[in-house]
Order: sequence, then C-alpha cells, then structure tokens
Amino acid sequence: MMVMLEFLKDLDQDLRDALLAQLRNLWTHSSTALEGNTLTLGETAFVLEEGLTISGKPLKDHIEITGHARAIDLVYRLIEKGVDLMEHDLFALHQAVQTEQIVDVYKPVGAWKVEPNSTVIVDGNKQIIFEYASPRDVPTLMKAWLDLFAGINKEIALDKENALSFYAELHAAFVRIHPFWDGNGRMARLLANIPVLKAGFPPIIIPKERRREYIQTLSKYHLAVGTIMVGDDLLPTIDKLDDFKRFCQESWFESLELVDEVHKKQQTREQ
Repeated sequence: MMVMLEFLKDLDQDLRDALLAQLRNLWTHSSTALEGNTLTLGETAFVLEEGLTISGKPLKDHIEITGHARAIDLVYRLIEKGVDLMEHDLFALHQAVQTEQIVDVYKPVGAWKVEPNSTVIVDGNKQIIFEYASPRDVPTLMKAWLDLFAGINKEIALDKENALSFYAELHAAFVRIHPFWDGNGRMARLLANIPVLKAGFPPIIIPKERRREYIQTLSKYHLAVGTIMVGDDLLPTIDKLDDFKRFCQESWFESLELVDEVHKKQQTREQ
C-alpha cells in the first residue's frame, strides 16, 4: 500500500506494517464471517500471511478470504488515486470479493445484476419479503449513488462524526439498491469505509457477533423507506438511520482500539 493514511503517521515502519496487517485480518475475517465464512480470525491471519490452507475448511472460504484482502488493497489504491469512483472501479471490487467460480449469465461477476433479488424481513410476528431495486433501475440508481459518493469525496477534513454519518449513509443506500446478484454486503462495507479512511480513521468493522443486530437495524430502515425505484431519493427520512448510525459507532471500537494500542507502543519506544 503506497498511500499514507493519517492513523499510520509517526509510526515506525514495522509497527505500521503490523497495524495494517491487523486491520486487514480483522476486516476480512469479520466481513466474510457475516456472510457465513467459517475461518476464525487466527485462521484468516494464517491464510493471508502464510499463503497456506487450513485442513478441513472449505476451499471456498479460503478463496473468499484472499479475495477480500485483495479488495482492501484495491480500496487503498482508489484512495491513493484520489479521484471519484467510477462504475468500472465497482466492477473490479466485485470481481475481487465475488470469487465463486460460476459460469452463469444470470449471476454476473463484475457487472450489475440481471435478475430481481429480495430478502425476508421479520417484523414482530410478521414475515415480509423486501424487494431490492429492479435490475432495470440499477444503472440509473448506481449513477445516483456514485454522485452521492462524489459529493462526499469532495468534503475536506471530515471529522469523526461526519465520517461516521457518511459511512452509514453510503452503506445503507448501497444495500437498499443491492446492485449485484451477490456480495453486496461485503461491497457496502468496503466502499462506505473509503471516506472514513480518507478522513484519517481506521475502517469501521462490523463484528460477526453482532450479525443479527446488524441485519435488524438495516432492515428497520429498509422497511421504513420501502423498495427504491428510479426517481426516488437514495436516503429518504434520513433521521430513521439513527439506529444504524449508533450501531456503526459502537462497531468502530475494535479498530480504533487497535490503532490506539500501536501508537502507545510507539510512544513507549520513544521514551
């Protein structure tokens, strides 16, 4: 990684490399575990650092791990370029995270979805089928999402509160559209962290232990705003995102603590 992120400054090279590895391992493990990956944090670190497989674990899980780590490197390169995201950048990231080798025109990798997708949301005792954006609307809606991102990307010197808000907004809007046939959660958690990293903070990493709460808070917002169509606001009734924003703030603790611990080690060296 060539770009110098603010939270890496004033660290010796070995501590800088160690911190980046810790964040990569945690981010990759947590994001893939939310989607069902069975590798532990220790196993994830072993696979990424040693390039070896874990006996008894599915090959698919190993490929997801290496793909997500590659996607993190792509995110860092996008920050280094310092330009607005383009459609082809999203497709390149999707090709990294969506590593399952399926030759199926209805499950494109590195391209928008071609079939409708939906999820089942349980609201109290009622089950609701929530439909994401129609495939025909995705190109127009994702252009609007990229415009939203570009507006945020032009913000100068984001503080912690604004970085958190933008993460929640980009994340929720992306998942509401659900532009790909699969991998949308991992994509949202990668892309929404770009303004966070640019602002000088470590990534917001959703803990796998809070998966149910994560789904519930996003689902609550989706039910409140409904299925999105061309012409709709990406983020209507944005105040209804408050619960998700609070959840993201709490989820930020572990990566912020990792950074704090490494800087304390640096201070000890300098005493």
